Amino acid sequence: MSESADPHAAAEELLRKLHVRDVLLGTLASLVQVGYAKLGEGETEQTRLAIEALRAVMPVLEDSAPEDAVRDLRQATANLQLAYAQKVKEAT
Repeated sequence: MSESADPHAAAEELLRKLHVRDVLLGTLASLVQVGYAKLGEGETEQTRLAIEALRAVMPVLEDSAPEDAVRDLRQATANLQLAYAQKVKEAT
């Protein structure tokens, strides 16, 4: 079996090429999506957890990720926070 057909070799090659920065950007983008989904389901505690995780990790990316990607994630986080605040206000 050739190396290119070996799934383990392919996975190892992918990991060698992968940057932690890219994993973090993808994870944070997913957190924004999950936060909105949970907010839509009324799970405000889960949304709050997503927001806090976004706010905690974002500073780590500031010096290593593209400026526009960080800006977009900051804006998405701010929008999620506003939607969360509105949902909590409506519930009281």
